[in-house]
Amino acid sequence: MLDHTDRQILEELSKNSRMTMKELGEKVHLTGPAASARVAKLEDSGVIEGYTINVNQVKLGYIVHAFITVMTESIFHQPYLSFVDTQEQHVIHNYKISGDGCYLLECRFPSNEVMNQFLEELNKHANYKLSIVIDK
Repeated sequence: MLDHTDRQILEELSKNSRMTMKELGEKVHLTGPAASARVAKLEDSGVIEGYTINVNQVKLGYIVHAFITVMTESIFHQPYLSFVDTQEQHVIHNYKISGDGCYLLECRFPSNEVMNQFLEELNKHANYKLSIVIDK
């Protein structure tokens, strides 16, 4: 069970995972070594699974952000999954879902033309419904 300090640590690391343990300790009213020990415990218990960065995809040239609800035509999903595995340059996440579809793809594309090529290939394996992100 997490206590108040553990929750504060998670909140602070969510804002900035690059801060020093001394800085973290000051924010949650612990010494640097005590904060470090708490973080290590959270990592060891699997509460903290890893650290990541946020990348501005638009600045990398991926201006089209889309969510694609995928409906496979059969219960055999492997052709679709194999296709998705070859599209790592475009696919951010492939969620298996319940509801209107089988999967929800989050994708980034440099242009509508590239997205269209992706969708034509996807359509060989499954039907889809496209939603384009207008604003965050």
